[in-house]
Amino acid sequence: MTAIIWAVSLMQVGTIEVQAQSAQSIAKTAFGSTVLLVMEDSNGQPLSFGSGFFVRDGEIASNLHVVEGAARGYAKIIGHKAKYNIDGITAVDAERDLVVLKISGARGVSLPLGNSENVQVGETVYAVGNPQGLEGTFSQGIVSSIREVESDKLLQITAPISPGSSGGPILNGKGEVVGVSVATYRGGQNLNFAIPSNYLKALIEKAGSAKPLAKATPDKSQRSILADLGERSSEGVVGTQLTWKYIGVSIGSYSFTLRNKLRENVSNIQCIVVFYGSDDLPVDIDVVQYNGTIPGGLAKRITGQVDPSVQLLSKRTEVRVLNFKIVN
Repeated sequence: MTAIIWAVSLMQVGTIEVQAQSAQSIAKTAFGSTVLLVMEDSNGQPLSFGSGFFVRDGEIASNLHVVEGAARGYAKIIGHKAKYNIDGITAVDAERDLVVLKISGARGVSLPLGNSENVQVGETVYAVGNPQGLEGTFSQGIVSSIREVESDKLLQITAPISPGSSGGPILNGKGEVVGVSVATYRGGQNLNFAIPSNYLKALIEKAGSAKPLAKATPDKSQRSILADLGERSSEGVVGTQLTWKYIGVSIGSYSFTLRNKLRENVSNIQCIVVFYGSDDLPVDIDVVQYNGTIPGGLAKRITGQVDPSVQLLSKRTEVRVLNFKIVN
């Protein structure tokens, strides 16, 4: 009897080992199925970039806000030079910020979609995408919470998500997609969110013939899950070029540029400035709220003040835009 139990236990362990994959194996497979998306306006000028991944032959899933407002665009598989035109959209879920795109001539391996209802807090997950345009970035983290937003759910994860990662897959330890990166923030550090994969499964079943990208712009009255997370993804507004002021008693005073890369005007911009010391650990953090308006395509110089000791100890700085509001 003991021998039989031991044999069954070995069989069960063997099954688990077959299902689980190493991080290296998951990354290799995911890179062959994940794409960099570059969207353009009607004049052929770059409008936005993001990530996506194959869900069916010639079809790629991504976030709606990545393609919203674009006239055309192309996809590029990670590690390959070929660019594939986007024919149009085959399905849209504006409420959950999801879109399925038809791609000309691309032949990528579809990533398996897992059951997001089985995701557990503390589970290891992997984010794949192109943050800040850095093609083929693979990051590990855990599911830190499963949030309820009205009738919907969101996966809160610690795997880093930055502008350009939006639309990329979130994978579990079996290499299954359990979420779609949405790169939004509620107003703090390391608050990264993903749309559960079950919403994407339901959307794929509704996919039809390709329609023009212009159809990807939702009715402004239509509810979006992004509205419940601070009204907009933090992508599109960036903080750069921080400098210190050394005039008179102004030591500790600094300024930086907030640049609006969107076509719409923005206001109520919330950001944090992180000051790092020589050991590359944070010395201090300053929260900055700018309530003015920055027109589309323009920039504004913002000022701040910290203790003079922070200026003396700081070796580098980083500006993180957490949230902003679009002004219609």
